[in-house]
Amino acid sequence: MKVWSSEHTFDHDWETVARAAWRKYPNPLKPEVTGIDIMDRSIGDDKVLRTTRLIRTEWRIPNWATSLIGLKNPSYAQEYSEVDASNRRMVLQSRNLNCRNFVCVEETLNYQPHPKDSSKTLMTQTANVSVYGVPLINYMENMLLSMFSFNAQKGCQAMEWVIRNIKKEYEDLSIKLNSEYAQARRSVDDLVRSLDDFSQSLGSGYEQAARPKR
Repeated sequence: MKVWSSEHTFDHDWETVARAAWRKYPNPLKPEVTGIDIMDRSIGDDKVLRTTRLIRTEWRIPNWATSLIGLKNPSYAQEYSEVDASNRRMVLQSRNLNCRNFVCVEETLNYQPHPKDSSKTLMTQTANVSVYGVPLINYMENMLLSMFSFNAQKGCQAMEWVIRNIKKEYEDLSIKLNSEYAQARRSVDDLVRSLDDFSQSLGSGYEQAARPKR
């Protein structure tokens, strides 16, 4: 078994990063992920959101790997996550469902506020890779770890892409709400002016009607 781990700091608060993690796919920077289905979701008495998802991927698999261990597309993985909003902690654990007789890959992602700056988010990522029952075990485990290292970088870029979209949505919504508020304010001001004009008109008419005729 080989173990790989890394850390990455997002220059964004935990709430933003947690939203981005949920909306990470579909993503042009991670085209290999072709589908996600929610299998189960619940909120316990501890107010922790627990979700199980099925992830479908299409990897670029070398022909020799397909022949050696029977790995082929599509591949499926199960992801289990816990979101504790009260304590600002999100954990995602995934494992492959295909070819578990030959390959076992278990990955854990942990998102929490950075201990030195709560306005940032620290992501820790670990992966356990085991290959057995086939030739070149050490080589294949190292190859899979290299893939993890590369995909981790792409994964962070994909998260930043989602975060930019989220912030743009907020900005667009803010602009829309401000525009609608300004329009509503103008409508109210126009209505008030119309009522003032109408009131003044009634007042003038009343004064003229009240004057004694000569």
